[in-house]
Amino acid sequence: MTTTRATPTISIVTGGSRGLGRNTALSIARRGGDVILTYRSRLAEAEAVLAEIRALGRRAAAVQLDTADIAGFPGFVDRIRTILADWGRDRVDHLVNNAGHGEMVAFAETTEAQFDRIFDVHVKGVFFLTQALLPLIADGGRIVNFSSGLTRVSFPGFAAYSAAKGAVEILTVYLAKELGHRGITANTIAPGAIETDFLGGAVRDTPAYNEAFAGMTALGRVGVPDDIGPAVASLLGPDNRWVNAQRIEVSGGQTI
Repeated sequence: MTTTRATPTISIVTGGSRGLGRNTALSIARRGGDVILTYRSRLAEAEAVLAEIRALGRRAAAVQLDTADIAGFPGFVDRIRTILADWGRDRVDHLVNNAGHGEMVAFAETTEAQFDRIFDVHVKGVFFLTQALLPLIADGGRIVNFSSGLTRVSFPGFAAYSAAKGAVEILTVYLAKELGHRGITANTIAPGAIETDFLGGAVRDTPAYNEAFAGMTALGRVGVPDDIGPAVASLLGPDNRWVNAQRIEVSGGQTI
């Protein structure tokens, strides 16, 4: 059921054209919010999400963004200002830093280029994109950063990725501390194993992986995007205004 409010919220969701970002954007729209999503290269997928959001009666826009390209952030902010002006607003209410990718490689074999790609997107990009957007985030707004269940438990092959997500979790605590005077909360969502195209769809498409992770999870299955997007949208809602500086794992009880 779609709910509405007198003044709809506006959320920016990075990487909102696919996977968990797509589900998050749609979940926000189902709760009556308007969405600006980013995509890196797949315009057709972004346009499909826009059509679904608009079918729910909400406003939607898509902006191309490579979160590893910090030099592109000023132009991105200008584009957001233009969209907001078209919508009769000058601020967004929520920023969801979801965009990212994963690489599974043993610690001893990780190259500097692989390490830099991961940290450029998941740490440096999140840090400086949030900084660039600060003037556009309304007082009393929300920031949600995506982490991973892999910061709590370890699996070989994810040393660089998990280190980056650990950095995001610490950054989130500092955002909560330094932006609290504006009433802005900052939290981290940490999904467990999810059936998406992450790592080429390994969990979704490889039965052995799927069964192995399901066996590690208290609820007896791996997650799906519909387990994550609604949780993020709920965290952005007014009922969770006092949740701040938290790492919230959404994993079905993985490896407990």
